[in-house]
Amino acid sequence: MAKHNELGKQGEQAAWEFLIAKGYTVRETNWRVGKLEIDIVAQEPQANRLHIIEVKTRSNTEHYDPMQAITRAKIRNLVNAAAGYISQYQLKMSVQYDVMIIEGKAPDFTIHFYPNAFQPPLRTIR
Repeated sequence: MAKHNELGKQGEQAAWEFLIAKGYTVRETNWRVGKLEIDIVAQEPQANRLHIIEVKTRSNTEHYDPMQAITRAKIRNLVNAAAGYISQYQLKMSVQYDVMIIEGKAPDFTIHFYPNAFQPPLRTIR
């Protein structure tokens, strides 16, 4: 496995562990519909809210802001994937889009959690 793929998997594992420690239920990881993927689908404790979480893992962010990777196209794909997830499981809950930035190297990651990082655009298909 390529080095960056291994780092990404380690970062997603750290994100998953962070959410579990905060009391979230992780419903899915790396859930796919067609070519679209959601890194983590989670649910808040005692809430009827679905969290669609994009995880970005970087070993060094000194010259690069990982939030720049959350582009308009990425948002559109996440919103469309979330619609697929909700439709497949016939869920009736609100949806929140979160971003987790994982920095460093395992096991000494720094985790930045950005709840409600963006709102979906009005038009997403296309």
